[in-house]
Amino acid sequence: MATVYSDRPRAKAVEADPAVVQRVAITATARLLDAWRVEQESAAKLAGARPRTWQRMKSGKWPGELNQDQLTRMSALVGLYQGLHVYFGNELADDWITLENDGPLFGGETPLEFMLEGGIPAIIRVRDYVDAIRGGV
Repeated sequence: MATVYSDRPRAKAVEADPAVVQRVAITATARLLDAWRVEQESAAKLAGARPRTWQRMKSGKWPGELNQDQLTRMSALVGLYQGLHVYFGNELADDWITLENDGPLFGGETPLEFMLEGGIPAIIRVRDYVDAIRGGV
């Protein structure tokens, strides 16, 4: 392995304000779940919250902090949303999540049903699936 020397100063790590990260994650997740027309109870489940808590989160009146589980869910959902829009374009992207899918991952279920039943592992698998078809893997 070669050592590389550079005269350029190293970039400093920037630590994000957790409150800002939380607000952005909740807002982005709420918007994509609305775009997918996911019902309140299912939206809360995907976000890893109870329905009343999810409602407060979306309204900005929730005093809590997102846990790692919730951040992981929201990050994967945002990545999935972006991947769908890159691959399918705007019209099909928001419908795809609720269309029955005969692919080996879904077995006739909708991606939404698959994610609701499987939690974080399923959300990540769906995101990976879309990333793979988008990238030709």
